[in-house]
Amino acid sequence: MLTMLVTGATGGIGLQTAKDLAGMGHSVLIHGRDPRKGAAAADAVRAAGAPLVRYLQADFASLRQVESLAAEVVASVPRLDVLINNAGCGNLSRTVTADGYETTFAVNHLAPFLLTNLLLDTLKKSGPARIVNVASRAHRNQEMDFDDLMSEREYRVMRTYGRSKLANILFTRALAGRLAGSNVTANSLHPGLIATGIGQTHPVARLGWKLIVMLRGGISVEEGAKTSVYLATSPEVEGLSSGYYVKCRLAELQTRAEAVTDAVGERLWKVSEELVGSSCSS
Repeated sequence: MLTMLVTGATGGIGLQTAKDLAGMGHSVLIHGRDPRKGAAAADAVRAAGAPLVRYLQADFASLRQVESLAAEVVASVPRLDVLINNAGCGNLSRTVTADGYETTFAVNHLAPFLLTNLLLDTLKKSGPARIVNVASRAHRNQEMDFDDLMSEREYRVMRTYGRSKLANILFTRALAGRLAGSNVTANSLHPGLIATGIGQTHPVARLGWKLIVMLRGGISVEEGAKTSVYLATSPEVEGLSSGYYVKCRLAELQTRAEAVTDAVGERLWKVSEELVGSSCSS
């Protein structure tokens, strides 16, 4: 029995991932920002068979709450075998967090960047351990604009979202390099096109996303959770790191090679350290 943390697990593929892992007999920590949804999700995960399930609340739009979440995880479990960074959002219009950062970039990249680094010691002590980052094919044809990471010059929801997902991939690769020779691996994935609304709260945005999914042949949350579960549990990827997976298979990135060089990844790492205000060198 392994202990696993799934962020953004009160609905969509996060909840399905937690339920699937529970059905395998693993202990599951589920994270979300809404206590009401968290309680319902915890009940659903228990019903799926988890010997131990606990809901942890934190709003990823607040770096202070991310820090508190990490501290709570370290204090509440003796080991952490798998971290699945699943939480994410995509907003119709530009908003800014309490920390002063554009919300999509903050929630999708800065929050998991900080959480992962704060949990690395626990993961290393629990090894062999795995880190699974839910990215997206929305990264295709994107590149990091270090002069406008907060989309101040121009905000377009899918471009901003796509760049945040590219950041997930770059983070995964840079992290895997730092973890080389350790007993912790890091991989990223595209879950598929799923009608979950990618965190949208605006009714027009939700409807628009559902129409896109329908027209482009979207898949169910059950299908969408499969690659996360695969990377978290399959012996086929034991010891493998830095990969990007689609449909449980290693896949090619869909962007220019210049956008995913080690140099770009290292630059993003250093900028991210500065933005979260924490030394995250491992």
